[in-house]
Amino acid sequence: MAGTWADGQESGTPAALEIGTMAVDTKRNKVGWVMGHVGPRVQLRPLESGREWDVEPQDIREASGDEALSARVAETNRRSQSRGF
Repeated sequence: MAGTWADGQESGTPAALEIGTMAVDTKRNKVGWVMGHVGPRVQLRPLESGREWDVEPQDIREASGDEALSARVAETNRRSQSRGF
């Protein structure tokens, strides 16, 4: 849904991705949570936790509903396998 945020950024642009949003790093093909912004870069953290990484503005977008579901299922499967279930 396109629009403009209070800071003048169009929704869907990296600067408009709010902290806590699930996003896709298209360069690395990884999904993570938006943790913050440093200059033009967006900081993502893996879904289950771990070390944050920086993503260039042209390499990030909000995760679609299907991508978010797929990433959550994959993470749940990883956790259950590591616990021996």
